[in-house]
Amino acid sequence: MKPRAAVILIQNDKIALIDRYRQGKHYLVFPGGKVEPGETPAQAAQRETKEELGLQVNLGRMVAEVWYQGTPQYYFLAEASGGRFGAGRGEELNRTLNSKKGTYRPTWLKIEEITSQPVLPKLMAQQVMTACKHGWPESTLVVTDVPPDVTGW
Repeated sequence: MKPRAAVILIQNDKIALIDRYRQGKHYLVFPGGKVEPGETPAQAAQRETKEELGLQVNLGRMVAEVWYQGTPQYYFLAEASGGRFGAGRGEELNRTLNSKKGTYRPTWLKIEEITSQPVLPKLMAQQVMTACKHGWPESTLVVTDVPPDVTGW
């Protein structure tokens, strides 16, 4: 598996997520995707945010590096700097409910609901909730070999 990069974009007490339906399951994920060859995780996070949300973003610092099955997932704080939410043009946005890869729909979720909704990975949903209450820790959270029951992956 390729490394994955994602953004944590919060505005007006809501967080931008991707609403997914796949193989009969409903869940939400942080906007992002696979890091392509020759790309840095930060570049991938910006590209994927443009494709999935229709937004240009300025990235802040990386707040988490979560390793799952030997593959890293990088999470960056982000601020919207242009574009229009929901105007993404990534090919994944055109998939139908019966698609093998499932559907993708940009959505805003109230921060207070992030741990009560099926947001994956659960560990990051919990981290966002804690950070919204107490601030982001100064050091990057690094978690290795997180079991699926904790992350939801």
